Amino acid sequence: MKNVVIVESPAKCKTIEKYLGSGDYSVVSSKGHIRDLATSGKYGLGIDIENDFKPNYQIISGKKKEVSYLKKLVESADHVYLATDPDREGETISWHLYDELAIPDSKYDRVVFNEITKDIVLKALENPRRIDMNLVHSGETRRFLDRIIGFRLSKLMQSKTGGKSAGRVQSVALKLIVDREREILAFVPKEYWTIEAVFKDFTAVLDTYHGKEVEINNEDEADVILGRLTNSFKITSIEEKEKNRSAKEVFKTSTLQQLASSKLGFPASKTMKIAQKLYEGIDVGTESAGLITYMRTDSTRISDEFIKSAFGFIKEKHGEEYIGYVKKSKKTENVQDAHEGIRPTSVNRTPESIKKYLSNDEYKLYKLIYIRALASLMADAKFLSTTINLDNNEYIFKATGSVLTFDGYLKVYSEYEDQEDAILPDLKNYKGDLLSKEINKLQHFTKPPARYTESSLIKELESLGIGRPSTYATILGTIKEREYVTLEDKKFVPTEIGFETTDKLQEFFSSIVNVKYTASMEDDLDKIAEEKADYHKVLSDFYEEFSPLVDAAFKNMEKKPAEETGETCPECGNPLVIRKGKFGEFVACSNYPTCKYIKKEKKETIVVCKCPKCGGDIVEKPTRKGKVFWGCANYPKCKYASWYKPTGDICDKCGDLIVNKNGVLICPTCDQNEK
Repeated sequence: MKNVVIVESPAKCKTIEKYLGSGDYSVVSSKGHIRDLATSGKYGLGIDIENDFKPNYQIISGKKKEVSYLKKLVESADHVYLATDPDREGETISWHLYDELAIPDSKYDRVVFNEITKDIVLKALENPRRIDMNLVHSGETRRFLDRIIGFRLSKLMQSKTGGKSAGRVQSVALKLIVDREREILAFVPKEYWTIEAVFKDFTAVLDTYHGKEVEINNEDEADVILGRLTNSFKITSIEEKEKNRSAKEVFKTSTLQQLASSKLGFPASKTMKIAQKLYEGIDVGTESAGLITYMRTDSTRISDEFIKSAFGFIKEKHGEEYIGYVKKSKKTENVQDAHEGIRPTSVNRTPESIKKYLSNDEYKLYKLIYIRALASLMADAKFLSTTINLDNNEYIFKATGSVLTFDGYLKVYSEYEDQEDAILPDLKNYKGDLLSKEINKLQHFTKPPARYTESSLIKELESLGIGRPSTYATILGTIKEREYVTLEDKKFVPTEIGFETTDKLQEFFSSIVNVKYTASMEDDLDKIAEEKADYHKVLSDFYEEFSPLVDAAFKNMEKKPAEETGETCPECGNPLVIRKGKFGEFVACSNYPTCKYIKKEKKETIVVCKCPKCGGDIVEKPTRKGKVFWGCANYPKCKYASWYKPTGDICDKCGDLIVNKNGVLICPTCDQNEK
């Protein structure tokens, strides 16, 4: 039997099997995690807290056939290579595969590769290792903590407030948004004034008086200064300095998400989805290759091979004077330097050369990653910075300008970095006084702190050491999905439920739901990965503090009264209220359980088109779990159904309805061809 290579994503299989040769290797996918914690046991945690936090794992629903297939494959294989992603989660998935598939120690190896290119994949197989149980324990501890906090606090929020969930990092991210909003609401604008002198070719701003910075608090103070000024200015000094600006390092996950948000308008979730596809492999002409290195990383290190090839490319394309240097990474806490920063797998695969193989969004993101990596190894940009100081009755005005003298890395990166020349006239040999055209007073008001955007919140979370960059997209998605925040002009605004949830958590869990505690928890997870801390002790110490707080909150937190609808119960006369159930909100009697009246809502039937099978109405329908699908109103006589909304158009090949699948019009019968 062949050697079996197990990866996470099906998209990688085709590419990797080409590199290894299908005659000797069979590359298969686990399709992500194959098992997870059960929802049985105390509090439904799937963790036996009294028995040293022993987990109860079960195969994920719908994956039993997949696991059975993998077991048979492994049993007949000569050797098994576990090639899941090169991070803690990937290591944990490999361990689950090893354990669940009962792979003998003598029959498996763990291999990792940071990019899916032929040389790197072959090199990985030549340098296998064992599963790193320290990484697994770190990954498990994170999962246990998230399960314990998430399950217990979510249950609390659902029973006592209008909130739907709470989480280890999610709730701290929400608190940052709520705290910022309260700063904005409490902000009182402060008036201040500036004075500027307008000359023929430039403008100068009042800076100092008798060597002290000038502060003007109101118009009267501005008028006093204006009364002391004339339109005649003396040049007291002209300073010129050469200044260098260096390129930024290659992307890591958080900085990629930030710049893709600000420059491309991509939400973090979209950025990660596209980056995943670029990493896993795309057909580009005669070959299939991963276009970028692994996109979940805290590192900005780049390989010597890429540096060498990039320097050669820069010299050939732009000239030797544009060759830069390798940036020294600023070491920060919580950095996992197991692999590289995010870069193209080949500097010769320029964005323009493969544009025709990529979608528009894929091209935009690949270009951003490519240009950032190339620019990081290019020479500094050089500027001539000029400052002119002018005296008017001992009031010193200042004018500044900056001119680009050598573009350096900006030759390729200018579209992603704002830069405009501010040119000042050459006054070095000017004789006599300068006469201003006018002197103006300008009123200003201080502004409140800005609301968080996706980009600025990710930056703040990372700077505070909260969570992992690879989880930020999920965190932001959750607080939006739970309706804790809304987006206004792409900025986060907390809802009433967001305020309420945060306030209740702070009332009872301020010692745990805070920046410092959450960051220290990340430190503990790093220490477990480095074998510097025992994961049982980390879990035990946490639970000893957490459990009494939850018990007290369930006992003492005031329950939010149900919202009345303004109607009365037809059976007992008590007010009807809005309650929450497994499948969403419903209206029922406030006198429950004495009165069990539930109002049956008559939902409007939404007809989208006619059924191609029987001519009946295709209508919007809910499943038992509340998920929407479209089916024929003549069911069960006619069993037409679709998870995607029909457009009403008919496929000219087979007569089936065209449907809208995530923005793409397809026929579900004709091999899902786009129409």
